[in-house]
Amino acid sequence: MEQRSMSRTGTFGMSAMLKAVIAAVKLVAAEEIMPRYLKVAHRHKSDGSLCTDADIATQTALTRKLQVICNVPVLGEEMAEDEQLAIWQNSQDGLWCVDPIDGTSNFVHGLPYFAVSVALLREGKSVLGVVYDPVADEVFAAESGKGAYLNGEKLFGRVTAETMNRALANVDLKRLNAGLAATLASHPPYASQRNFGASTLDWCYTAAGRYDMYLHGGQKLWDYAAGMLILSETGGHACCIENDDFAAADVWQRSVIAARSETLFNEWKNWIRAHS
Repeated sequence: MEQRSMSRTGTFGMSAMLKAVIAAVKLVAAEEIMPRYLKVAHRHKSDGSLCTDADIATQTALTRKLQVICNVPVLGEEMAEDEQLAIWQNSQDGLWCVDPIDGTSNFVHGLPYFAVSVALLREGKSVLGVVYDPVADEVFAAESGKGAYLNGEKLFGRVTAETMNRALANVDLKRLNAGLAATLASHPPYASQRNFGASTLDWCYTAAGRYDMYLHGGQKLWDYAAGMLILSETGGHACCIENDDFAAADVWQRSVIAARSETLFNEWKNWIRAHS
């Protein structure tokens, strides 16, 4: 079981804004996502990824609701790249970053591992994040400097493995360089490996200790904006394969090495770099 706070205060530590964002995300998921689950048509975008009417409807509804909470631009995954870039470059007062359905392929094929992700960024850094899994009805949330929450209770997470050879790792092999991917497949340093195709949930599961370690070869802003904050607010650690400063990497393409345990994180990071 995750180690959750048993405090009677429940959501007492959450700001009014965070509570409002959670309520908006849950309402939009109930109205726009779940009625279309297993029923919606899909199409392929130019990059080969899937998009559905549910993605578009969810992004539109979230944009409307989030701008009532805080009236700054909304950067969504389902926007054209030039529009995303323009919003990023002209967001002096902050912006919302939205992934309406992370794991659209899972959503389309009936695999219950997908989520809505929302983050509020100020000066390029996430200050508030919410990731909602509508199938499990789990809300992961965090505010900078105030800790993380799972369904309104402080998130502390399971005790993770102490060493890599006992660890459960989430590894997205297809976005890694061929040599590293081959080594991980043939000589894995961990006890077991998973990947279910929804980066926003992968971050949260790492924060909760459901995964001991995490590795991904390249993520967009909406993949990590909320999840990385949630992990960091549980005391977790993340860097890129190429360098230690995650925040200094390319906004649109960041590799990820992560773990909640500092000892395990350092062991994992050193192994990855030695085999890259």
